[in-house]
Amino acid sequence: MGMMMAVSFERYGRLYYLDPGGHQPKIGDKVLVPTDGGPEVAECVWAPQWMPEDLDDLPVCAGLASADDLERDEASRHRRAEGRLAARRLIREHGLPMKLIAVDFLASTNVFVVYFSAPHRVDFRALVRDLAARLRSRVELQQIGPRDEARLQGGIGPCGRDLCCATFLKDFEPVSVRMAKDQDLPVNPMRIAGACGRLMCCLKYEHPLYQEFKKTAPRLGTQVDTPDGPGTVIAHSVPSDSVVVKLSADGSTCACPVASACGSRKAYESTHEA
Repeated sequence: MGMMMAVSFERYGRLYYLDPGGHQPKIGDKVLVPTDGGPEVAECVWAPQWMPEDLDDLPVCAGLASADDLERDEASRHRRAEGRLAARRLIREHGLPMKLIAVDFLASTNVFVVYFSAPHRVDFRALVRDLAARLRSRVELQQIGPRDEARLQGGIGPCGRDLCCATFLKDFEPVSVRMAKDQDLPVNPMRIAGACGRLMCCLKYEHPLYQEFKKTAPRLGTQVDTPDGPGTVIAHSVPSDSVVVKLSADGSTCACPVASACGSRKAYESTHEA
């Protein structure tokens, strides 16, 4: 067992999980999170609690943020805002076909990292030179794809909740149209696309359940015996692990667990004959 807490660098932003390291911050407290650029200030959104599994690979919380830490964090926020404003103006002045997504400021090295999206490669050497002169700092530009753009900007998904990529997802896993077909979802890009325009990440969440269900459930049109009598399978209900059967006796329908829907011997032999 181990202790775990969750923090966020932005309100309603992506969650990061930490080992409390002996500290006991409350929800809303400002804490220090170890990063490659040194400790950064984040807000505790999930107080430390015991977890059933070992969590040895989590970064360790560096304690509560002091007044100096909060002042430094506020200064970094002002610098990021300054960087965003300068980047927008210079992109417009240079007439570059690129969209500014986010600006990060690494106070320890005095470096601005500008994230942008563009339909193709962009020659931004003049932009970097002018931006570095205006901000009196070193500037790095990084082009990102649609999924990372949605992660950085945040937003609301088709489900009405905050985007998974902006809250808890760490890595993007491959998602295919086959997953939507296996879950009997409409293969319509407008219905199965997320805010980024790509297939929704959540199509992968329940896909293994549907694959396992299809291994054991009788196919549509199969003759089965149920506790209510023999009938024909006309629908599947994967979340409830059941099938809908049209009874041969009176044409009514009933739902029964997959384990209770037994195929006839004749139907089994015709399906599995050598």
